[in-house]
Amino acid sequence: MQKRTIQKLYYSIGEVSELTDLKKHVLRYWETEFPELKPSKNRAGNRIYRPKDLDLIFRIKKLLYEEHYTIQGAREKIKFAHDQTKQAVTSSNLKNLREIIDILNSLRSDILEIEKILDSNRGVAQSG
Repeated sequence: MQKRTIQKLYYSIGEVSELTDLKKHVLRYWETEFPELKPSKNRAGNRIYRPKDLDLIFRIKKLLYEEHYTIQGAREKIKFAHDQTKQAVTSSNLKNLREIIDILNSLRSDILEIEKILDSNRGVAQSG
């Protein structure tokens, strides 16, 4: 299976069908079987697939047709990978959040220190 380079922001179901060599009804069926595959819809209600959707479709196709997973097995493998990615992102966000809190606390201390200096200078200016 040769994966083509994804170059557009959005693809119609017909374009995805051509790119993946899958029938449209297969793509619609996979949407019901794989919760992670959720293409958006445009104003007319037509599916619009993003490059991340195509990546997932190629992954599902490989699991089913090349690695011979069942739908259930492929669903579990996709879900596990999705959960792992989500957990990694959450852990990363938590670390970043802690760093941001440390920076804000440091800034708060600096501001309080500046405030003390300004207050003492005001007292000198008022008495002089």
